[in-house]
Amino acid sequence: MAQRIGQERVAERGRAVSAYQALPLVERKAAPSGVAAPDLAVVGCDGGRLQILDRQGQAVQAERADADEGRSGKHWREDKIGLLMTMTSTESASDPCPEIPEQFVDPARILKLARELKTKAAPREEAAKESPEPEAGVEALATEPTWEPPEVTEKRLVGSRVRWPLFGPLLAQAAWAWGFFAAGRKAFIADGSENNWAIWRQHFSSFEPILDFIHALSYVFAAATAARPFAEGWRIYQEWIAWTWKGEVAKVIAALEQRRAELGEPSNDDAETHPRQVVARSLAYLRNHQSQMGYADYRRRGLPITSSYVESAVKQFNQRVKGTEKFWSEAGAEAMLQLRADHLSEHAPLEQFWQTRQETQTGQRPYHMAA
Repeated sequence: MAQRIGQERVAERGRAVSAYQALPLVERKAAPSGVAAPDLAVVGCDGGRLQILDRQGQAVQAERADADEGRSGKHWREDKIGLLMTMTSTESASDPCPEIPEQFVDPARILKLARELKTKAAPREEAAKESPEPEAGVEALATEPTWEPPEVTEKRLVGSRVRWPLFGPLLAQAAWAWGFFAAGRKAFIADGSENNWAIWRQHFSSFEPILDFIHALSYVFAAATAARPFAEGWRIYQEWIAWTWKGEVAKVIAALEQRRAELGEPSNDDAETHPRQVVARSLAYLRNHQSQMGYADYRRRGLPITSSYVESAVKQFNQRVKGTEKFWSEAGAEAMLQLRADHLSEHAPLEQFWQTRQETQTGQRPYHMAA
């Protein structure tokens, strides 16, 4: 029954996306009739993990799609999770928190965060793991007494197994239906995955792009401490992360360029954890996302700077669909992801679905029992 109802919801979602894509561009960038645009609209997305084992051979195309996206492993596959939030916050004339919170210069806490983010994990290992505390960034910011980060007022979620290029329209339609494109303030926040930023470029380019501060921190920490005694590396990390917090990423990039010159260019023989590789990777990461790291300005405008909300949403999906003992067919996974999104969304979409479904019943059974 869950698969049947979930598939009905997936079909309903598909019709809504097709109707949205058929709209003229000007209508897609405005709020639907009767929908009030929020003051602050925030969109984020990320990938989760679940196991696919389709014994009927229906998963071949999906497995090839995952291979095209660089995924590996016998059964572990990627599901795509989108989070839409309305938030409340106060805009300021200047940065309300110019000094970095103590939590981000606490050695014990930063070492723990660095381990949890697993920036050095190989994709095959990462496929079966998750951060045990995805809310760490939110908790760290909430303990800062001089600044109140934006607060979530309502959340809606989207979940699917489709490929990333097809997931973008699902997320865009959900945002449009909520009036997000007409919001007074709009933000798109994510980690550094290119899949996330391709969706931003194609569907949410009018939203302020924000790189998750916690992921930026992990790269800064790794580069600062590479090939240095911890005491020296920690001192440099404190300087670099203070620049990052203030949005002065150009200073960190200049320092990393000098550090790379000192260590030399990485060679093909260097392991991923070699200092030359770590510094080069961190430098490329900061260069690629420099335009998405204006954290002082984001705080002034009352925008969020961490994607921990999105990672927490992925974990909520994982609680239902992920497990070493859980295997899904493609059809079953898609149906369950849709039902999970409905269950976690605070506007209770299933209530309207049940009402509409009841009103359209003909009295005839749309299915028959197996013989």
